[in-house]
Amino acid sequence: MEIKSVQVKIGDDYLVFETGKIAKQANGAVYAHYAGSAVIATVCCGSEPAAPLDYVPLSVEYNEKYYAAGKIPGGFLKREAKPKDKEILVSRLIDRPMRPLFDKAFSREIQVVPTVISADQINTPDIIAINAASAAVTISDIPFNGPIAGVRVALINGKYVINPSFQQIEEADLDIVVAGTRDGITMVEGGAHEVSEENMLGAIAAAQPVITELCDAQLELRRIAGKEKLPVLSASDEDTSWLDPIREYAEPLVKAAFRGSSKEARHDNVAAVKADVRERFAEVLSGHEDAKDRVSALFDELEYNILRSSILNEGVRVDGRGVKDIRPITCEVGLLARTHGSALFTRGETQSLAVTTLGTVQDEQLFDNIDGDKNYSNFMLHYNFPPYSVGETGRLVTGRREIGHGHLAQRALQAVVPAKDEFPYTVRVVSEIMESNGSSSMASVCGGCLSLMDAGVPISKPVAGIAMGLITEGADYSKYKILSDILGEEDHLGDMDFKVAGTRDGITAFQMDIKIAGVTPEIMREALQQAKEGRYHILGIMEQTLSAPRPEVNQYAPKIVSIKVDEEKIGAVIGTGGKTIKGIAQTTGAEVNIDDLGVVTIYGKNTASANAALEMVKALVEDPEVGRVYQGTVKRIMDFGAFIEILPGKEGLCHVSRLARTRVENVSDVLSVGQVVPVKLLEVDKVSGKLSLSYIDAIDPDGAPSDSRKDRRPSFRGERSDRGDHYDRGDRRAPRSFDRDKERGVRR
Repeated sequence: MEIKSVQVKIGDDYLVFETGKIAKQANGAVYAHYAGSAVIATVCCGSEPAAPLDYVPLSVEYNEKYYAAGKIPGGFLKREAKPKDKEILVSRLIDRPMRPLFDKAFSREIQVVPTVISADQINTPDIIAINAASAAVTISDIPFNGPIAGVRVALINGKYVINPSFQQIEEADLDIVVAGTRDGITMVEGGAHEVSEENMLGAIAAAQPVITELCDAQLELRRIAGKEKLPVLSASDEDTSWLDPIREYAEPLVKAAFRGSSKEARHDNVAAVKADVRERFAEVLSGHEDAKDRVSALFDELEYNILRSSILNEGVRVDGRGVKDIRPITCEVGLLARTHGSALFTRGETQSLAVTTLGTVQDEQLFDNIDGDKNYSNFMLHYNFPPYSVGETGRLVTGRREIGHGHLAQRALQAVVPAKDEFPYTVRVVSEIMESNGSSSMASVCGGCLSLMDAGVPISKPVAGIAMGLITEGADYSKYKILSDILGEEDHLGDMDFKVAGTRDGITAFQMDIKIAGVTPEIMREALQQAKEGRYHILGIMEQTLSAPRPEVNQYAPKIVSIKVDEEKIGAVIGTGGKTIKGIAQTTGAEVNIDDLGVVTIYGKNTASANAALEMVKALVEDPEVGRVYQGTVKRIMDFGAFIEILPGKEGLCHVSRLARTRVENVSDVLSVGQVVPVKLLEVDKVSGKLSLSYIDAIDPDGAPSDSRKDRRPSFRGERSDRGDHYDRGDRRAPRSFDRDKERGVRR
C-alpha cells in the first residue's frame, strides 16, 4: 500500500498523519508525529457482529513505551507492566469524545490502541494520541460519525497558547484539553488557578478553529486512503404494533411512578408498573420470544421521554426540584477520632466520607514516566466507589472510573493546597463514596476540602464543586433547560454532564462531556453562570460548618519541622556514609531528610522528638559563637585540662585553670568522660580555629577572675614547703618550667 500523509501546522511545527507503512493488518492505522514525539494508533474490531447491544463495546488502551524517551523501566521487572494512572486518564480523554460517534447497531467489539513510540519530553504526546486515534478510526472500515480532534489550551500571561510544551504548562494559569468535531465542542477537561468563567470560555473558543482544521485534515486522509465502511445491523422490519396498547396503558402509570423524592422509591414504583404490565398483557407477551427485552426497552424509552418533557415543558424534575434547585446538604467534620482530618458531606442521596492523612517526605508519590525526570508529588486524592454505594454487590476494585474521578477532585483541590516549602507534609485525601445518585466526584471535592481544613492543612480558600446537566429539544437546540446538581437519571438521560469546581474567586477544575454536537457559546456561558451560583450556595453551607483551616494540625498527626542550611554544609548534616544523619534519627526517634538544596525536613512522632532533632541539626551547621554558653560533652581528660565537644564535630580545650576559682589538683576531680557540662566559649583562634573554653565562667559568670599563675604561686610554694624539698619527676606540682611544658601539651 502506498504511503499517504497529510499535515497541519500548529505553532512552529507540523502535526503529520501517515498511513500505509506501519501496522497494515489493523482495520486502521495512523502514524502521527509532531517535532520529536510520535504515536502509532491502531483500531481493530471483532470479525462477527454480536447480538444487538444497547451500548458501544469500545475499549481504548493508550500506552507509553519507556524506550520512547530513551529510558528503561524502573523496579524489578524491566518491562512495561499494568497501565499507569496517566495512561488510564489519557485513555479516558480519547474514549469520551469518540464513544458517542460509534453506531450501537455495529455490534462488534472495537479496540483503539494509541502507542507512544517517541517522546522528545518537550511536546505532550497525549494530544498527538487523541488525534491519531481518531484518524485511525476515520480511515478504517469501522462505521464512525467522526472525526474528532483534540488540542490543549494554556493561559499564560493573559494569552492563550495552543498545544503548549511541558515547560509552558508549568507556567500556565489554565491548562485544559478540548475535543470536538467540526460542528462543535464535545469534551473539555482540565485545571486552573482560580480563573474566571470568561477565561474558560475564551480558551474553549480558541480551541475550536484548530479542532476544525485537524478534522479537515483527517477527512482528507480518509479521502485519499480510507477504506469502505462495514455494514451495521439493519433495523428489524418486524411488526411491533403489538406494543402500542402496552405503551398506551403504561405511559401514564410510568409518568406517575417516575416521580418521587428518592431513587429507590422511583425504582420500586416503576418496577411495580412493569410487573403489572407483564401480568395484564401476559397473553400478548407469550406470543413473542423477545417480549421481555422489548418491554424493558419500552420502559427505558418512556422514562427518557417523561424525564425530558417534564423538564422542558414544566420545569419540574423527577425528584420535584426546579432546574436551579440544589438538593439538601449536610456537613460534619471531625467525626473519626484518630484520623488526622475527616468530614462527611451529604448532598441528597450522594454522600462522601473524606479522610485526610498527613505524612512525611518518605510518603510522597513517585511518578516515573516518559515526560521527563522522575518527579514527586506531596498531595494526592484517591476516590473509592464501592458497590454498596448504589445498593449492589460486586468486587472492590480500582477501575478507570475511580482513577478518573479521583484525578478530577485532586485537580480541584490542588490549587489551594500549600506548597511543600510552606507546609512540609505529604497530604493524602481519600473519598469513600457511601451513597451515590449523581456527581460523587464533586461531593469528593467538597468533603475533601472540609477534611483538609479539619486536619489543619492551611489551604488558601475553601473549594466546592457542582455537576450541571442539559436537556435540549429540536435540531437547533432552541429549547433547552440547564440543570443544577444533576441526579444519576439526569446524567444518563440528559445531553450534558458538566462539572465545575472552584473557590469564590475562580475555577480550579473543569470537566464537560456533551452528548450532542453544536452546543452554542450562549448555552455554555449560561451553564457556567448557573454553576457559579450553585458553587457559591454550596460554599456557604460548608463555611457554616468550618470556614477556615484549624490553627494547628491534628494532635495525632506527625510533627514536621524544617530548616534551610547552606548547601556547603549538607555534607556535615549527612556525615560519612550517612552516619551523622542516622545518628540524629537514632538519638531522637525522628526521621531526618535533606534534599539537594539544603532543606532539612524532620518528622517526629511528637513535638519533643522533632524539636530535639532540629536542635541537633542546628548545632551541626552553626558556627561557634564567642561568649555563648554551650552544653558540652567531655570527650577526653588530659593532665592540663579537658577536651569538650560543644557542637557535633567541634571540640575545644578547657584548661585546668578554667575549671575552678581555686587550684585544681586533678582534672578528673572536677570532670569525667561523658559528662555533660556547661562551658563558655572564650576564644576562637583566628589561624588554627582552636576553641578555648571555660567551665567556671559558665557556672559562675559573676565570680572573681580565674586564678592566674602569679596568684597561684604563693599557695603553690606553701604546699611545697609543707611536703619538703624533694620532688618526684612525675609530681604534678613540679617547677614552673615543667608547668609551661605541660601547658604546651608536652609530657616527660
